[in-house]
Amino acid sequence: MNIDQIRQDTPGCADKLFFNSAGSSLPPAMVVQKISEYLREEEQQGGYKLAELRSREIQGFYEEAALLLNTRAENIAFASHATDAYAKALSAVPFEAGDIILTTDDDYVSNYLNFLSLQKRMGIRIVRAGNLPNGDLDLDHFGELAKQHQPKLVAITHIPTSSGLVQDAESVGAICREYDCLYLLDACQSVGQISVDVEKIGCDFLSATGRKFLRGPRGTGFLYVSDRVLQEGYAPLFVDLRGAHWTAGDQYALQPDARRFETWEVSYALLLGLKEALAYANRLGMQQIEVYNRELMRDLRQKLSAIPGVRLLDQGTRLGNILTFQKEGQTLEQTQKCLDQHQVLYSVAQKSSAQYDFDKKGIDWAIRLSPHYFNTLEEMGRLAKLIADL
Repeated sequence: MNIDQIRQDTPGCADKLFFNSAGSSLPPAMVVQKISEYLREEEQQGGYKLAELRSREIQGFYEEAALLLNTRAENIAFASHATDAYAKALSAVPFEAGDIILTTDDDYVSNYLNFLSLQKRMGIRIVRAGNLPNGDLDLDHFGELAKQHQPKLVAITHIPTSSGLVQDAESVGAICREYDCLYLLDACQSVGQISVDVEKIGCDFLSATGRKFLRGPRGTGFLYVSDRVLQEGYAPLFVDLRGAHWTAGDQYALQPDARRFETWEVSYALLLGLKEALAYANRLGMQQIEVYNRELMRDLRQKLSAIPGVRLLDQGTRLGNILTFQKEGQTLEQTQKCLDQHQVLYSVAQKSSAQYDFDKKGIDWAIRLSPHYFNTLEEMGRLAKLIADL
């Protein structure tokens, strides 16, 4: 990859150490240009007419998202954010009192809050599989729970928000096929960071966001919906004229493809911004991005692990581009003050977003660093020196 060209395409990385792509990454300049261009045209044409004129370009969003995930455009639905996509998928599952959701200790906070809401309102049960001593998901335990409980839904987070752990989504998919479970994968932190292939994973639903490692605009995301889900007639609890046709006074017909999970009102400026971000990643190639990201993280982890007093908190056989740490003798406020003074952009992971994981680690907070492929090895060294000098 031509890192110099990528950095030229990313003006926001020139004057700071940006390590917050797991929060909201820096978009390439052409993403912002596309959004601005569309809004200027909308000012002249109005929203309806411009969407009609740009219909072929809008269709390109579905094609780029499908290319990224190794699926078809018909299996992609646009969403305003990942939780929107995830909640629509959840609402399509016909839960009854006593049904089981099988998940892990490393699920995303908003997903788990959704589960708790379903538990309170509908009487479903939440069952969690444990982890191995090294932090990996215990797949034997997971399989035993799937066999024992026959869950209505299996739902895992590919990469948690508060840890670098990459969960074995493909092996979970194999367990779901063995026991015929619906499978919902939160790929919010993995899409755009590593290669994600829905055919290999075997999930029924996959939710993603635009603003993180895909480098798209905020207010965008998408949902992958499998052929199985479409053929068996699953649909979100609430549909509008985008997702269905009103065929008679008391009848409607669902859209045949994944767009049954969409609603009529869409910001097409943001959708086309996300299309540009998807096209940018597809041009570079996710395998190339993943290889370079691994190089960055290997270097950063090695440098930080060599600093006395630094505790790297991430566990697991496979780690991605999220690194969490604390430094002995440094409070959260002291660490933040140093990073802020040196123009380092980062996030703080709190226990309120990772109750089970942080309980095991005995912590209430962690500094979260999430570099991406526009970062350089030289920046890894500069950051490590700052942390060493804390």
